[in-house]
Amino acid sequence: MSNNKDTVIAVDGLVKQFITSEFTTVAAVNGVSFELPGEKMIAIKGPSGCGKSTLLNLIGALDKPTAGSIVVDGIKVSELDGVSEAEYRLKKVGFVFQYYYLIPGLTALENVMLPMDLRGMKRKKQEIGARQLLERVGIDASRQARRPTRLSGGEQQRVAIARALANGPAIILADEPTGNLDSKTSTRIVELLHSLTQEGRTVIVATHDADIAARAEMVLEMKDGKLIGQSRGKL
Repeated sequence: MSNNKDTVIAVDGLVKQFITSEFTTVAAVNGVSFELPGEKMIAIKGPSGCGKSTLLNLIGALDKPTAGSIVVDGIKVSELDGVSEAEYRLKKVGFVFQYYYLIPGLTALENVMLPMDLRGMKRKKQEIGARQLLERVGIDASRQARRPTRLSGGEQQRVAIARALANGPAIILADEPTGNLDSKTSTRIVELLHSLTQEGRTVIVATHDADIAARAEMVLEMKDGKLIGQSRGKL
């Protein structure tokens, strides 16, 4: 674990192996180590299959490492299990995905309320909080009662960001969040994500887009499961 007080995420010797259909072992993440500061936007850059999505899933406790350690804000994520793992995902991190993963049978408002409900928040407080978050990301009251299929791709991603913020997480993990959006909408989504750092959050974006990576304060570059470079972005 890092002794640097500015380090919020410390990864050491991280390995994640998978068994293929041919029964061979592939290391999606292979011996990766780094330290990340808080309240910054950090990009994990690399081509499809380089391991960046797997790395995000490990940091978010959606998957478990084969070897190595992950410490997030003093929490030994790689050692979490059961209830502690579920609480970490519910309270500490928020997820934003390329395909949004909104629940189609729920309205935009209800999608954002869901994480609050899982945390046991009272219904009225859920609704007030969800409306505030949706307005924060640019979804006005007239569109909050719409189901995802009646929203544009950009609007769906904004709802997904509001949902990620529902329980006030310190860490936002965004996996190719602009992969299905046009360039103009992509720029707005990246600006929205970056603005969250001004609220004291740490935002980590996995992307293959060099323009998006350039907007981050720090860039980690991956290839074939390994970290091959670390640099500062243009901001």
